[in-house]
Amino acid sequence: MRYLSTGTDKQISKIGLGTWQFGSREWGYGSQYADEVAQAIVGRALELGVTLFDTAEIYGFGRSERILGRALGEKRESAFLATKILPVLPVAPVVEQRAVASANRLGAHRLDLYQVHQANPLVRDGTIMRGMRALQRVGLVGEVGVSNYSLQRWRAAEDALGSPVLSNQVPYSLVARAPEQDLLPYASSQGRVVLAYSPLAQGLLSGRYDSGNRPANRVRAGNPLFLPENLQRASELLAVLAEVAAAHSATSAQIALAWVIRHPAVAAIPGASSVEQLERNVAAAEIDLTDDQYQALGDAAARFRPLTGPAVFPRLARARIGR
Repeated sequence: MRYLSTGTDKQISKIGLGTWQFGSREWGYGSQYADEVAQAIVGRALELGVTLFDTAEIYGFGRSERILGRALGEKRESAFLATKILPVLPVAPVVEQRAVASANRLGAHRLDLYQVHQANPLVRDGTIMRGMRALQRVGLVGEVGVSNYSLQRWRAAEDALGSPVLSNQVPYSLVARAPEQDLLPYASSQGRVVLAYSPLAQGLLSGRYDSGNRPANRVRAGNPLFLPENLQRASELLAVLAEVAAAHSATSAQIALAWVIRHPAVAAIPGASSVEQLERNVAAAEIDLTDDQYQALGDAAARFRPLTGPAVFPRLARARIGR
């Protein structure tokens, strides 16, 4: 495993574990996954040097935090534990109360990273960050983070906190490269972190799907990337991924993860449906792409032009009913 150079009390692994799927019915993994498989995944992740575990109060309405807390058990202190508050009525006392509730569900004495899940369009970050400062003062929260923030809003949050907001959790992958415009340069220059969620574009970059084999999972089926036309448009990128993967005796998903975390300020938090998938994800941290391979992947990604906008909605509806 490789780790970020952040200076935090605990090391942050370049490959972490996202736990949206823990206890969330929309993924369709079922009770056995929640009761048994998730615990095995977390245990194996710890053995392999994963320290970064990311959850949120909204995932399964608290179930993800409870499942993760049980799975970590007595090894909880070795994890860099990150969770998120959904900023509905995010006044300072509510922020403090919700952090306590998350810590209780996780069975933790301290949240290593407490993140604002979304920027509230109606409430500025001043009142949120007053709550965060109080939580840091009493030792319940180590680092403060945000999620889905623009650079301007990230910097405003730092001003409101009066100290660094360590991280911004955003979608970043070969097909979601907007963070390269400003978030990554800022993170690099200021010693901050970008946490990449959906680093495999919900599985598109695994190479498992094509226009004749679309996902049945509700979350993926509702993603326009998995429309037959977009899967066909992605064929060139997927072919380049497969070619680079063959050169490393790796999978396409591993190469896609290696591409994301090649940036020194980025850690990725893919989910895992099995211990085997977790092991493959972790192994991606050891893959060193050549400059030519990195460039070839980026060039192929730049040529991928998925269908977006209002035109996708009737197509999604038709795809759901099999037309």
